[in-house]
Amino acid sequence: HPHGDASIYDALVRMAQDFNMRYPLVAGQGNFGSIDGDPPAAMRYTEARLAPIAGEMLADIDRNTVDFQPNFDDSMEEPLVLPSRLPNLLLNGASGIAVGMATNIPPHNLNELADAVRLLIDQPDADLDALMEIVKGPDFPTGAMIFDRAEIRNAYATGRGRVTMQARMELEESRAGRYQIVVTELPYQVNKANLLERIADLVRDKRIEGISDLRDESDRHGIRMIIELSRGATYASVRNQLYKHTALRSNFAVNMLALVDNQPRTLSLKEALVAFIEHRRIVIRRRSEFDLEKARDRAHILEGLLKALDFLDAVIYIIRHSASADAAKTALMSETPMEAGAASVALALSDRQAQAVLDMQLRRLAQLESDRIRTEHGELMEFIAYLEDLLAHPEKIDALIKDDCGELKQKYGDARRTQV
Repeated sequence: HPHGDASIYDALVRMAQDFNMRYPLVAGQGNFGSIDGDPPAAMRYTEARLAPIAGEMLADIDRNTVDFQPNFDDSMEEPLVLPSRLPNLLLNGASGIAVGMATNIPPHNLNELADAVRLLIDQPDADLDALMEIVKGPDFPTGAMIFDRAEIRNAYATGRGRVTMQARMELEESRAGRYQIVVTELPYQVNKANLLERIADLVRDKRIEGISDLRDESDRHGIRMIIELSRGATYASVRNQLYKHTALRSNFAVNMLALVDNQPRTLSLKEALVAFIEHRRIVIRRRSEFDLEKARDRAHILEGLLKALDFLDAVIYIIRHSASADAAKTALMSETPMEAGAASVALALSDRQAQAVLDMQLRRLAQLESDRIRTEHGELMEFIAYLEDLLAHPEKIDALIKDDCGELKQKYGDARRTQV
């Protein structure tokens, strides 16, 4: 890769981190870093494979669904885009900078996006309010809460705005009878270790009052930050100070910039979903055309074999009495009737059909084998009719996109984590 292996490993690691990716695309084994900002292990100590959901982004890539281009040093071909059955740009979000522009797209819930795609296919004129009945707002991997529906709506309407995120916390009474604030979910991309250090500094500088102790009881089951209250301190007062001075309340600056037909565009929620639907229509059309060509190709060969089986004695006679394989092939392709034992036949096979007959194994002459050829041919003709019908009716392609959404929901869908 032109940027070397370090940048590739960083990207791979991020795709395996469940606190960074709403739906991780890489299944990692080993130390892949933590929400405290701990670095991952060196790549020689880790293993990785694609997560099942990443396979959905590559589905049908070998069926001429997308265009390919040479990679940076012209040594191999790479896809311009992936066929992706998932709207991954919205699903996992994206963050990036370029010359004079940047993008920052929040992650979303798969169930909500799938339902929104189905709504837009059924009702292309659906407005933002109808979409927001389904897509409530961003859905961050770390959960927490988001506020201000008006701001969320503005971000979805214009592609730019901000979402206010707030940690989930509750008041508990400890065994010693003291009150403590327990933080169980953090705003997206907040470093827990840095946050604790920041709170400790603010308490030491007396900018936050009412806190007697801080500790981190997080484990593999989840986050548990303990903030012990001083005697006489109130939960509401300390909570408000924490929200004011620390990252327990943060903003996510939404900037939904993406390349559409190689042009950078700031997209509204609806425009992003419509672009995905258009992409899937192209992918399914190209896939169907590819399958149709392959099916017609195979049917053509099978038709040659069936003709040979119908005139089996004549075919055997022609092959046995030909001076060479080329002569036999020419005779099978001849449109002029020729003597073949007791009969006179003109098989008129195409070049590829004649070659398939010559390559046919003797076992295929058995009754069961010839029945299989007839069955396969019948199934292929049904498949060809289905594909021709599909390509002639765009609404049937849309129905397939909706079916995909239902299947993806069933396989990978989960409940919303971020409360609006």
